[in-house]
Amino acid sequence: MGAGATGSRLVTGSTELHAQLECELAEFCGFEAALVLSSGYTANLAAVTALTAPGALVVSDAGNHASLIDGCRLSRARTTVVPHADPTAVRTALAGHHGRALVLTDTVFSVDGDAAPLPALAEACRTRDAALLVDDAHGLGVLGDGGRGALWAAGLSGDADVVATVTLSKSLGAQGGAVLGPARVIEHLVNTARSFIFDTGLAPASTGAALAALRLLRREPHRPARVRQVARELHARLTAAGLTAVRPDAAVIAVRAPSPEAAVRWAADCRAAGLAVGCFRPPSVPDGISRLRLTARADLTDAQIATAVGIVVATAPVA
Repeated sequence: MGAGATGSRLVTGSTELHAQLECELAEFCGFEAALVLSSGYTANLAAVTALTAPGALVVSDAGNHASLIDGCRLSRARTTVVPHADPTAVRTALAGHHGRALVLTDTVFSVDGDAAPLPALAEACRTRDAALLVDDAHGLGVLGDGGRGALWAAGLSGDADVVATVTLSKSLGAQGGAVLGPARVIEHLVNTARSFIFDTGLAPASTGAALAALRLLRREPHRPARVRQVARELHARLTAAGLTAVRPDAAVIAVRAPSPEAAVRWAADCRAAGLAVGCFRPPSVPDGISRLRLTARADLTDAQIATAVGIVVATAPVA
């Protein structure tokens, strides 16, 4: 099918692989339809800008991913940023608005790995007739029955007023992103979302890789539970060694560092010892606190977990 998609999905960039992935991904996650884009970033831009308009209200969690924040900026809607994971603040923000409203949240926040209170947020949206858009980048393949995502786990998959975005590059290990929701919403995105209309489609090879990974996840539904088990074990061992880490709700374990400079050195020392970790520091963290980010994998053995913890502890900076 070629190395690239050659053009926009609306012109020459759609293949049978794209259609098959959209069908199987929507069915797996419990939605009517899906739309595959070139990245999780463009998926969030597409969803936010297509579901809002000038004069609409967007209520966004303070800990949301940068792609949701940029979507708010491009939408030209009135945006209210509310305190992190605070359904009461969401209700307050919605209370004074009459008209179209959209609530945005990550399902699992990328900085600390903590989960959003989805049922409470959905209820807040229902009371004010607002739509809920969630970024499930860290939920797909980790949470819900067989890895069907955080919305499935919360009983919200397929809700008429709920739209989800996912990335294909985390648990599925491929590339790309997707928007999932009611068929009418996906059709609206096809015709109005600029980051879909004017972007080259996801490369066929990446589309096929994501499809193969999704099918593997369906064949081996035990993997998500193992990921969560590994994350809990990593957290328990790191905190037992005296490090400060937020209890993980999915695969991300965030370990706090005393300063941005210390975090950079710590990450470099870990890598030199054979352990790849993420390094989060200002301005990419909303609270100004630097962290190392570890990500659990289903195939990590107990010996590998012990080795990873040993490296992090041995290279930890002195506070």
